[in-house]
Amino acid sequence: MRTKIWLSVVSVFLLVLTACAPAATPSPEQVPVTVPVTVPVTVEVPVETTKVVTVVPPTPAPEGPYEHLARARAGEFAGTKVTIFGVYTGEDANRFSAALVPFEQATGIDVEFEGSADFETLIVVRAESGSPPDIAQFSQPGLMKQLAEDGKLVPLDSFMNMEQLKKDYIQSWLDLATFNGHLYGIFYRAATKSIVWYPTPQFQEAGYQVPKTWDEMIALMDKMVADGRTPWCIPAEHGGSTGWVITDWVEDVLLRTAPPEIYDQWVTHEIPFNHPAIKEAMDYVAQVMFNDKYVFGGRKGILTIWVGQTAELFPTETEEPRCWMMKQAGWIPAFFPEGKKAGVDASFFYFPPIKREYGNPVLGGGDPIGMFNDRPEVRAVMEYLATPAGCEVWVKTGGFISPNRSVPLEWYTNEIDRLQGEIMKNADVFRFDASDLMPPEVGVGTFWTGMIDWVSGEKDTDTVLQEIENSWPK
Repeated sequence: MRTKIWLSVVSVFLLVLTACAPAATPSPEQVPVTVPVTVPVTVEVPVETTKVVTVVPPTPAPEGPYEHLARARAGEFAGTKVTIFGVYTGEDANRFSAALVPFEQATGIDVEFEGSADFETLIVVRAESGSPPDIAQFSQPGLMKQLAEDGKLVPLDSFMNMEQLKKDYIQSWLDLATFNGHLYGIFYRAATKSIVWYPTPQFQEAGYQVPKTWDEMIALMDKMVADGRTPWCIPAEHGGSTGWVITDWVEDVLLRTAPPEIYDQWVTHEIPFNHPAIKEAMDYVAQVMFNDKYVFGGRKGILTIWVGQTAELFPTETEEPRCWMMKQAGWIPAFFPEGKKAGVDASFFYFPPIKREYGNPVLGGGDPIGMFNDRPEVRAVMEYLATPAGCEVWVKTGGFISPNRSVPLEWYTNEIDRLQGEIMKNADVFRFDASDLMPPEVGVGTFWTGMIDWVSGEKDTDTVLQEIENSWPK
């Protein structure tokens, strides 16, 4: 295997927080991975001296749920090469490459991965110039959808075992990569925002129980207040990007108070932004954020405390935690105070359901993989990446959550990854961050600024929702 990685100088802060996408952020449990530059493969090619004219019946394909993967493991495509271009750089690129090594060793196929911080620009240029990679690894389905609609991608349902995919993935993951009735992508890695961090030892010492429902969470908050404590830290200040923390709350609650179809229609503007379901979700969020007894620093603190500030979640030598819960994605341990470790000093629980009929939804992100060039060895790589074996090395190394339900939980080597893997495995519905999918004028524009006006008290719910609705591009 050859791995080419184009690096740009980007601060840790931007890697973690840009575009509200935590998938590429560092994990405190990461272990260095050494990936060989090349994996030697010896392939004997006989010299043909006589033209063979005898017709020989083809050998039946080896058994297995994926035909081309089975044929590859039987050595049929040894000596070929498959190229992958994607967003993984640095340590993520190393770990992705390491996950491909068992496939290379088992099949004799050379898989060359190239990662770039400029992927989203370069992949369009390469596709339009007629020189795309065999496979592309995206950071979200939007760009993949564009390339599929332009006729650049190969529909995966033309060769992949759809019954097996439906066993391995909940329908949400398949729907997110289906355009115009065809499946164009497989989600390889996932991330969840639907989690609430808390100081584990202090929680236990106080006798607090992890809430399983919204009502139990409200009851816990009231008990904390009665005990003289503040339930929440909701730091949301992020310069020109302030507001996305609040949109995450609204999106997560909406998935718990309305059918997922409402969420989808809201994202695509098939229903107005000020639909009653959206207002109801905001009313639930206001139940927490607008009660100054519930939030450290009150409503003002939400908008003025930096998004990466986590110190209040932990005790000091003289004080217990200033807040006891923080709803934030799996990357937040990168901002824990020095000496504080995820899984020891703090852990998390699943953001609880509100209306049981909507099950256990999860809000987050994921990395889909699509296919440009249709050759048997490329099909084999795509099938491999859709199996648990395709991510086993990375899962066991750490810093990886799989959307594939067939990945065993015991593969996760630390509590933080395992708990997120369990949440993903038990999800009934998964949806991408809505603000990332909406037109930028709204998603990272008026939606964010509207939430600032709303939390500050400058404008009421109806006014904010109407103004965002009016801003939707015609």
